[in-house]
Amino acid sequence: MHLLFPGSFDPPHLGHLDLIRRASALGPVTVAVAIHPEKSGFLPVATRVDLLRAITADLPVTVTSYTGATVHFARQIGATTLIRGLRHGQDLEAERPLAVLNRSFGIDTVFLIADPAHVHLSSSTVRAVRAAGLPLQDLLPPAVAAVC
Repeated sequence: MHLLFPGSFDPPHLGHLDLIRRASALGPVTVAVAIHPEKSGFLPVATRVDLLRAITADLPVTVTSYTGATVHFARQIGATTLIRGLRHGQDLEAERPLAVLNRSFGIDTVFLIADPAHVHLSSSTVRAVRAAGLPLQDLLPPAVAAVC
């Protein structure tokens, strides 16, 4: 089973790292930064890819970026299963219809429940904390905190 963990990772935080670490125990993982041409993002895509490579250097994962439909990219790299993290019920309600749709295209989804220590984390929360001038060291891996 080849796993694909797609996302914006803008910026990658400790919750992402926990999910990547846990997913890598299930099989080969490709972590892929989705490029949205209409969104500029907080960090450039190349920076996010570099940061993800740095913080996962000790894990058996591949990090890349992609454009277009996630299902197409999954097929292109031979991934059979998507990894998605769930923090709360709203995440499940948002992810379930996508998982059903992706399944209709032959791509399964595995949901990993967020570690309670990271359940409050999202990239938008990290950006808000940063904008407020509050410390980031408990939210981000050191390599990411250094550039944020």
